[in-house]
Amino acid sequence: MHDDGTAGEAVQDARPTMKTGRMWLVPLGRQHLPDLVRLDADPAVMRFLGDGRPRSAAEVASRMAGRTDPAAAARGLGYWSTFEARAFIGWGLLMPTEVAGEAELGYRLRPEFWGRGLATEIGAALIDHGFSTVGLRTILAQTMAVNSGSRAVMAKLGMRHIRTFTWEGPEQPIPGSEHGEVEYRLDRDAATGR
Repeated sequence: MHDDGTAGEAVQDARPTMKTGRMWLVPLGRQHLPDLVRLDADPAVMRFLGDGRPRSAAEVASRMAGRTDPAAAARGLGYWSTFEARAFIGWGLLMPTEVAGEAELGYRLRPEFWGRGLATEIGAALIDHGFSTVGLRTILAQTMAVNSGSRAVMAKLGMRHIRTFTWEGPEQPIPGSEHGEVEYRLDRDAATGR
């Protein structure tokens, strides 16, 4: 049995630990579950996500398997826990999409760390890793159209808005969902001037 709960041949995790100007990005593992539970239990954090409600510890634990995908980790992709000194900030993700050479960027931070440029710093580190180390061609990011904070981060990262769409999920609509979702894109060729 492996650390991720799967059986079979061991897969090498190629996600590096990364250092930015102010924080560490550490490959997310089961040891970070208590931090994730605290993060997703915060109503402010979950306001623009899923059905907009905080998650229980059981719900966060059940989603852990998707956040520790060994196939993605073997390619240097996945989730990273982020820390400033020893304080848990949140997480960043760079997960493969169904299109070869493409990944989705995401981030989730504790509210006390908002407004300090840390999401932009996390995004920049993951974009650099995705293009320079993994060899991705395209990085996408999505959020609710009304999530101006996340949209500002995407723009600061050099991503451009490519579409607005309606997301049909199993959850009840949350305030602001009537304005749709937005998708931003950054191609490796365009990022060289970033």
